[in-house]
Amino acid sequence: METLKFGYKYFKKSIPLAVFAEILSFLGIYAELLFPLLLGILVDYCIQSNSVEAESGGMFHFLLTGKYGEVHSMELFFSVAILFGIMVLLRIVLIYIRDLIQEWIGLRLETDLRYVTYDKLMKLDSQTISDYNSGELLQILNSDTILFKEIFAHRLAYFGDSIFMIITTLILVAGIDIRFVLIPLILTPFLIRTVMTFKRQARVNFKEIRDRSADLNLAAQENIAGVRIVRSFTNEDLEEEKFDTVNQNFYDARIDQIRISSKFDMSLNSLKQLAYISSILIGAVLVMGGQLSIGYILASSTYVLRLMNNITSINNHIFIMQQQMVSGLELQHFMEKESRVPDEEDSKLRSDTPNIVLEDVGLTIDGQEILKSISLDIPYGKKIGIVGETGSGKSVLLKTLSRERDITSGSIRIDGHDIKEYSLKSLRNMFSYVYQDVFLFSNTIASNIAFSNPEADQKVIREAAVHAQADSFIHRLSEQYKTIVGERGIGISGGQKQRVSIARAFLKNAPIFVLDDSTSALDTNTEKTLLKDIRENFADKTVIITAHRFSSVVDCDEILYMKDGQIAERGTFQQLMELGGSFAHVYHIQMMQKENRLEEQQGGAMDGQA
Repeated sequence: METLKFGYKYFKKSIPLAVFAEILSFLGIYAELLFPLLLGILVDYCIQSNSVEAESGGMFHFLLTGKYGEVHSMELFFSVAILFGIMVLLRIVLIYIRDLIQEWIGLRLETDLRYVTYDKLMKLDSQTISDYNSGELLQILNSDTILFKEIFAHRLAYFGDSIFMIITTLILVAGIDIRFVLIPLILTPFLIRTVMTFKRQARVNFKEIRDRSADLNLAAQENIAGVRIVRSFTNEDLEEEKFDTVNQNFYDARIDQIRISSKFDMSLNSLKQLAYISSILIGAVLVMGGQLSIGYILASSTYVLRLMNNITSINNHIFIMQQQMVSGLELQHFMEKESRVPDEEDSKLRSDTPNIVLEDVGLTIDGQEILKSISLDIPYGKKIGIVGETGSGKSVLLKTLSRERDITSGSIRIDGHDIKEYSLKSLRNMFSYVYQDVFLFSNTIASNIAFSNPEADQKVIREAAVHAQADSFIHRLSEQYKTIVGERGIGISGGQKQRVSIARAFLKNAPIFVLDDSTSALDTNTEKTLLKDIRENFADKTVIITAHRFSSVVDCDEILYMKDGQIAERGTFQQLMELGGSFAHVYHIQMMQKENRLEEQQGGAMDGQA
């Protein structure tokens, strides 16, 4: 019930329209239920030669008054046929309008569910999102929304249709002979027991299908994204084997579904046929006893079959709903997820020249201390370099500044206000971020650069690319700035992707530039030119650079050397070199390696000339 309450929040605005559609459906169903009575009159008073008395026409007695033709006349036959045709046409029109309304309601609900789940995805922090793999997220945002909306768009309406048809059919059958009602009443407990048995099996099976489908999505997505890695390692056979495994698991789950559904259908159809045969037998006895006409036995047996069809239809809807309820439950759980980074959306705080102060900052994740007692003063315009071993906490420290991760001790303040007092939007608008893991959208290079301002003109886009040292290689591409880069930037090199992402940050032009090891794929000369451009053209901006190449941070106002989540050494480049600690040691090693590479290149060039 909680899952249905969750869905009701998004469905309630469509209730008036859904009620109107259901009224149309009831009218169409009622017209359909009158067909057997008309068929009975057709048999008894138009086809049979030894018909019962004309006063037994029931609710269609007016057809037998002689006004529309005498009994056994072609005139009466055509009158019944015309009325039959009118009612068929009326039912078709009513059901057609109902179907259009229901489909529109379903599409609107599905769209709304996608909006809210995508909005939730955007608001959740990275750590919470990491609880799901990409296959599960795709399942929630796409398949689950489609399946769950079916409950409100169609399944509940079908329940209403079936219940209305059962009640109306019982009244019509009882009007013919109450004994026909006993058959479905006797068989109903068996139907209920059958559906309850298979309902439990179905829910477990549908959960298995959903999980295996998510695995299949994940496997396909990973292989699409990593196709170049797979080919470069010639590991196609291994990946095919892994995909075959998840594909087979999905196949097995669907086979189980087929087995369960087949047993369920066989049980229901057996009970349904038993009811139909029983109604024929009862009708035959009544006809032979002169208590019922042949036309009415035909109508009665049809009604009993309809009755059983609708009882089994309710059971089928319950069975199918198990899959949709599983999807709804997953949607509900996702929407109820609380972000580990709460947002002060109503905050009016902002800053165009932010001064950042970190005091005794600590971060613990899953019991592991990632950052320890970090204190740092970053007045606006300062250039900070952060270096250290892999896993020393450099990137995590940067993430705490924009609250991609919330610190667990200490404080981070901007202009004297704790960053938690700012709305996430205003806080993150202060940063132009270039991530270590570059992501480009499947769009033009120009669109990727202008991501923060899609209305930016070509001059501004090119300006940003020039500063990022990207303009020259872009002009060598066949479509230049209109070149479409593939998914995740496939189609251009790693260094080119980094320069496009740096241009994207430059165009945003936020007060704080954050380069998280974002020049690692650039050659030394390009990196030098880029960093020089930043110093000259963005001198007033705060710049924070993390790097593995220590040469990237030599011109920074202050350099932090991090180890095991804390600042081990700090100072200017000159101060750290004079200190002769870990920074100086690693710097000397890197310089020696660079010199050795240059000597090897020069030696190779001379050998080639010889």
